Formats: sequence, structure tokens, C-alpha cells
Amino acid sequence: MKNALVFKSFLTLFISFLLFSCNSTDYGTSSRATGWKYNSKDGGFQVNTNYKEQETGPGLVFIEGGTFTMGRVQDDVMHDWNNTPTQQHIQSFYMDETEVTNIMYLEYLDWLKGVYPPTDPKYKEIYGGSLPDTLVWRNRLGFNEMMTNNYLRHPAYANYPVVGVNWIQAVQFSKWRTDRVNERILEEESVIKRNAPFEDVSAESTFNTETYLNAPSETYGGNDEATRGGKQSQQYAKKNDSTGLYIQRKDGLLLPQYRLPTEAEWEYAALGLVELRSYNIYRGRKKYPWNGQYSRSGKRRTQGDQLANFKQGDGDYGGIAGWSDDGADITAPVASYDANDFGLYDMAGNVAEWVADIYRPIVDDEYNDFNYYRGNVYTKNAINPDGTVKIVTTDSIIYDTLSNGKIVATILPGGILQTPVDEKETYLRTNFTKSDNINFRDGDKSSSRYYEGFQDENIPNRRMYNDPIHKVESSDEDSTKLDRRYDESSNRTTLIGDDKRVYKGGSWKDRAYWLDPAQRRFFPQDMSTDYIGFRNAMSRVGEKSKIKKTPKHKKPRKK
Repeated sequence: MKNALVFKSFLTLFISFLLFSCNSTDYGTSSRATGWKYNSKDGGFQVNTNYKEQETGPGLVFIEGGTFTMGRVQDDVMHDWNNTPTQQHIQSFYMDETEVTNIMYLEYLDWLKGVYPPTDPKYKEIYGGSLPDTLVWRNRLGFNEMMTNNYLRHPAYANYPVVGVNWIQAVQFSKWRTDRVNERILEEESVIKRNAPFEDVSAESTFNTETYLNAPSETYGGNDEATRGGKQSQQYAKKNDSTGLYIQRKDGLLLPQYRLPTEAEWEYAALGLVELRSYNIYRGRKKYPWNGQYSRSGKRRTQGDQLANFKQGDGDYGGIAGWSDDGADITAPVASYDANDFGLYDMAGNVAEWVADIYRPIVDDEYNDFNYYRGNVYTKNAINPDGTVKIVTTDSIIYDTLSNGKIVATILPGGILQTPVDEKETYLRTNFTKSDNINFRDGDKSSSRYYEGFQDENIPNRRMYNDPIHKVESSDEDSTKLDRRYDESSNRTTLIGDDKRVYKGGSWKDRAYWLDPAQRRFFPQDMSTDYIGFRNAMSRVGEKSKIKKTPKHKKPRKK
């Protein structure tokens, strides 16, 4: 009897373990649609039944999504009311634990310099267009040449947040980071040739994630030995009597892209409301990423110390000698202050941060309250006459000339050329009708008074916003020189435009008022400062949570 009871208890526990071990990829062994077996050696549908969940990419932490009140819940001292409270829902995603640092950005520059030598006139603008603007440290009435000369490259500042990077450069860094991370994954999984990221890379032979997924034979400039030279790929070829293995999106191995977070994601992550949660409600509101209404620590050992790096008052960037209450005068090394409840550092102070959104004075929650984002410009892969995707080569690099005359590469060799979506994708759709949706339901009557459905910067009355237009063109006398024309018009009515991006969070130069995650400001996307940096985010595929919801008296079960 006793043995039977023990056996029954063991059987019950074992069945419970099997049930609770099931996840969203537990499809069974055969199709519920056709009855055919999955992954049969005789053929049929092949599917990854072993997928667990998305791997957390380098530098990232998981942010479980949810609903929150986006916008200011405190007094608006500036009286601009550009972020009145709205209820929004954010999907789960990942975000960098810290801001992107100088050493992280230097790794990017080093890779560019090695692959696209700036000594070659053909590639000169690739490296030059990616360099941070170190002159942002200069001040007409200040002696800051030490930062101008040292901040980016001196090892003393290696772990400090990178600044002098404009929004466009931050986006390009994010694309590069995506490719290097996925390239590493394929190498570690022995799909691509070992050391291919070092031995087989050149200007004509690079790895691009979207190219690999859409036209894998074009990866590394068509060098199939590098693309399928790993042990796993060779074993697959031998086993299946084929030419080798290509990883596809359905395999779930490659990570989604690193990108700039949306404004809603950044604000949600900065607030870190999880500690205020009780079942399905929040117990109050927060003004800062930390608890309480004050910027100073109340703990005995650190009492009086500031909880972030910001400007305390006129001429006070870090306290008096011997009592440096925030530990810094300019920026500080990342993670110098406590993380918020999502595990994110410096979501207030140190440097403000670029986000993905185009700036508008309103958040249109009446149209959308799920993953809110203004800035969608939908594109598709350009297709050659033979039906293949159009790959950018060393002779077709896409450059953009910024308003200040700086030239940046927006699509590098090995990437897929993008083109706006057209009627083939938009015809009879109700969710979107055109490629560029930046000005959708803008809602600002004064700026849209003369708007007639399209933008033409040469016809002022047909521009959505009457912001300054600075011209940069090739000189008529010398095509190698640029003719810069500053907009001297006295008829401009606003600084808001379609090239103005939101930045969030206070910085080392800001007063405490700007530490509120709800605060929002804007800056031209092609300009940089000594107080704006950035961090990356990544979308999450699959389940919303990593922890199953359980009754309060039970301990949450991790997968």
C-alpha cells in the first residue's frame, strides 16, 4: 500500500512536470490540420519543435510589456503641454542595460575603418560620416578643449556614454550591431565558416542579416565557402546529400534587429512601474525612475547623494570639493547610479537619449494606444528584372548629404536596396494607404492649414511645417566642393519639421525638471550635441512574459 501511494505521488508529479514544461512551441509530433508527421525523414513539413524562447542579445535586459499612463502627471513648468497623460500599452521588448559607450562606438569605427579604408577615396565618406562630432564640447566662453581632444578615444572615458552622435548615426550603428551579433551567432552555431567575420570580410564581402535571410547566396559577396563553411552546415550537407545549410527565419536562431526604442517604449522602461504593481493595478505613480518625489538618496550610507547625474543649480554640476554629491561634473561612467526596477541604468541624467519618433506636439491616442510610434515609412526590397533582390555593391553605396554638409552612408555594400511601398501593397487596405505616414492625422491646424496632401520643400505653402530649409548643393564652380546656403528667411514660423526627432531624459547639463521620463524635447536628426547619447532596443517575439502568472500564495515558476 505504501509503495503504491509513493508510485501514485511520483506519477502525479511527473505528469504535472510534463504539463507545466509545455510551451507555445509544443506542437506535438503530427499536424492537427492534416495528420501528417512533422519532420519526417520521408519528407513533409519541417518545423523547429525545440524552440524555447528568444535569446537575450548582448547588452540587453528584458522589459515585460504592459499598460501605463504615458505623459506628465506632475505640474508643467514650461507650459508646453506636449505630453498630456494618455493610457498606452507596450509589447514586451529588450533594452540596453546602459547607454552605448565610447568603447562600444569605437569598436564600430574600428570595423568600418578596417573594411572600408578611409584612405581609399571610394570609401572615405563611410568612415568620416560615422565619426562623432567631437567639436560639440566647445563653448565660446568655456575652456573645454580637453574633452574635445580626449573624450571619445582616451581610455579614461572608455566606459562613458558616447555623445556627438546624431540620430542618423545612431540608427546606422544599430544596423551594424544587428549584423555583427547575428554573424557571431551563426559562427558559434558552426553554420558559417569559423573566423569568416575576420578572414572573409572586405568591402565587397560582408554579412548583412536581411541579405542572408532573403538572398543567402549573396552573403559575403557570394562566397559560399564562407556562408556554408561551418561544421554544422557541412554535416547537414553530407547527411541530406545537399550543398549545405542556410539558416532561415523559421529556425528562430537569428535575433531581430537592434534599433532605437520608440518614445513610448523608452518612457515605459524608464518609469519601471513593476515595483508598484499589486495584482493588475499600480499602487500610485512615479515622478522619477526611482521611488519617491526627491532626487536625493534617503539611505543612511548615501544620504544626501544625488540619485542621478544632472545640474543642481547655476554653476553647480557636481557639488563642492570633498562632497561631490553626484560624482561627476560632465558625464559619468555608465551604471554609476542604481538601476531602476527593470534593471536599466541612467534612465534619468548622465545623457539624454535619442528615440525613434518624429516630434509632434501631441500624442494621438484617439487613433492608437498600442505600441504608439510616429515615424513609420514603409519600404520593401527592391527587385531586379530577374526577380532577385537588388543588393547594394561598392559602386552603388547610398549616401545622404545632411543639412550641415556632412555626408553619411545610409546603405552599405551587401545590404538590400529599399524602395517605398506602392499601390501593390496599399490597394484597398484600411490600415495604411501610403509609404510615408509621418504626418498622418497630424492634428495641428496652424501647421496644416495649407497642406494639400503632399510635401514639396520648394513650395512653402505645401509643406506640413514651415521650419527652416538649409540648402547643401554641389558648387557650380567646383563639383568636389559643397555650396552651403543657410536659410535666412524671416517668414519661418516653427522649428518643428519632419526631420526633428524626440529625445528623452535629463542630462548632465539639465536641471532636475527634465529627469521626469515624461518630458519630451526635439532636435534635428542630423545634428549632435554634448548631452545627447542613445541606447538600443530590440523587439521580443513570442510570449509576453518570461514568468507564468500564478496565485499570490504560489512562487512564480520560471520557464
